[in-house]
Amino acid sequence: MARENFDVVIMGAGPAGLQAAIHAVRAKVSVLVLGRPGQSSLNKAHVENYCCLPTFAGPQMLADGRRQAAEFGAVLRDEDVVEVTPEGAAYLVRTEGGGEVLAKALVLAMGVSRNRLGVKGEKELLGKGVSYCVDCDGGFYRSQPVAVVGGGSAAVSGALTMLFLASQVHLVCRELEVSEVLAQRLQDSAVILHQGRWPTAIQGQDQVRGLLLDDGQTLEVSGVFIELGAKGAVQLAGGLGVALDPETMRYIATDKRQATNLAGVWAAGDITGPPWQMAKAVGEGCVAGLEAAAYAKRLG
Repeated sequence: MARENFDVVIMGAGPAGLQAAIHAVRAKVSVLVLGRPGQSSLNKAHVENYCCLPTFAGPQMLADGRRQAAEFGAVLRDEDVVEVTPEGAAYLVRTEGGGEVLAKALVLAMGVSRNRLGVKGEKELLGKGVSYCVDCDGGFYRSQPVAVVGGGSAAVSGALTMLFLASQVHLVCRELEVSEVLAQRLQDSAVILHQGRWPTAIQGQDQVRGLLLDDGQTLEVSGVFIELGAKGAVQLAGGLGVALDPETMRYIATDKRQATNLAGVWAAGDITGPPWQMAKAVGEGCVAGLEAAAYAKRLG
């Protein structure tokens, strides 16, 4: 698969990402939007507090935003990003479908990961075998059996990563929601897939000892990685070197122009922290899209 080049790559297909795309592409730069709209919190929302518009359904708003961005010239692809690395003055973006895109500027608008399972033992064993980030904590489980929970790109890519570290890797999901390429990689790997199953409890006293599934089976594991949806701020930002908010270490730190600590990287929407409002996401997306486009033009 040939490497592609775009002036601006926007990661996230919610209101922040779509607004960034609309403003960036109208500034006459090439724009690629990566992400599934179904992962946006707006997809399940019913909005009645957005200025100047009547009450509306979130899915319709997302569909309208996608159509607007596409009509202005943005390219939209329903796939997640699994890795971002610097390459000279640009950034190399790898997607779950195996594609590689070289971007002059990035806008991070992936939203926040709402990873909690809400099962017994999850809260009690956090940091004692329960983790929400394979990339952050995977190294602590070398030569130990682990389970990864989730059916999206974060879970599947996380399970594949853990094969290089753990003695055995289980992947538990109701269903897989990834590209054919990533699904094939999983099928060809040594990951033990428990599709159609879901955890009901995480077992252990001072350390994770097992993961109880809804069919009564117990997986004997030392670590449980809860990875629901796409890779979020902590996972991607951590590998890239983007600074997080020092108080929470969950959100990306930005200035008033939505710029991060890295040249050529902006962030917008829920990923920058509360309040969780569409008005905030759209406003920040506008600023980030304009700034990213201007930067890409300066690079030539």
